[in-house]
Amino acid sequence: MAAFTARIEKRRSRGDGMSRKIIIALLLALPAIASQAQTATTQQQTALAVRNLPAQLSLPISYGDLLQVTVFDSPDLSGQMRVSPTGNVELPLGGSVQVKGLTAVEAGAAIAARLKEAQILLDPHVSVMIVEYLAQGVTVTGEVRQPGVYTLLTNRTVLDMIALAGGLNENAGRVASVYHRGDPAHVRQVRLDVSVQTPESAAETNVAVEPGDTISVSRSGVIYVVGDVGRPGGFLVEHNDRLSVLQALSLASGANQTAALGKSELIRKTSAERLIYQIDLKKVLHGQSSDPLLADGDILYVPVSYKKIYTLRAIEAAIGTASMTAAYKVGTQ
Repeated sequence: MAAFTARIEKRRSRGDGMSRKIIIALLLALPAIASQAQTATTQQQTALAVRNLPAQLSLPISYGDLLQVTVFDSPDLSGQMRVSPTGNVELPLGGSVQVKGLTAVEAGAAIAARLKEAQILLDPHVSVMIVEYLAQGVTVTGEVRQPGVYTLLTNRTVLDMIALAGGLNENAGRVASVYHRGDPAHVRQVRLDVSVQTPESAAETNVAVEPGDTISVSRSGVIYVVGDVGRPGGFLVEHNDRLSVLQALSLASGANQTAALGKSELIRKTSAERLIYQIDLKKVLHGQSSDPLLADGDILYVPVSYKKIYTLRAIEAAIGTASMTAAYKVGTQ
């Protein structure tokens, strides 16, 4: 009995020793296990973040772009590849793959599918990075502060590109023309609303541009007020707002006392001829006639009334004579 008991105790002590060894091994392995678990979690989070990236952050691949193609564990299949004029990249093995119009992620999936289809790799993992954009520039011309070609590294709108060009200058109009490289025959007119925008006007203004597009900002209209006014000259119509005749007259500091308001003229030049309209500014000022709108290039002419000039001179002469007579009488008294 004593020998049997001793044998059980010996086995128990061996078991305790084994348990201690297992526990010690687990304790030593815990940091490595935690590190692997953390790495796996980070990779899952990164993959989830990549999948959840908004589409507008990725530009489509275009002609001449330089791609860095990395095939996992296959350096012979990796390297930098230039997109051909036909929109393809030539792989070391597997032939060409059409990548034009795809994002970097989509191009990686297309190359992986080609490698798998050609039975070069059983389960290829391919990543693509756009190293150089060749044709991703947008040309901004017209009435902006810094016209030029600006690189498009992410999706932008017309207002974004105008902001990159320094914004509108003092001569800018309210309309921008967008010429798409892929469809040059159709020009899109975008109204530049510089005031406080509503959701509806913002949707009309925030037009997306594509690589190779050209944005041309129009010039403000110019109207001219000449004749017997306080400050004759040409006046810019800011952002192509339509001015009325009275508004233009106020910009010219109003009409002088000797102006023939009833014989004013509006001169408008068209592509075919020059039109002259008679305007009675006296009736317009008193609300007895409509206040017509002026167009770009219109001339408002306010003539001089010689009758008023003679009347004013006669009044001035009479006042001068009366003053001299009064002064003479005072002197003789």
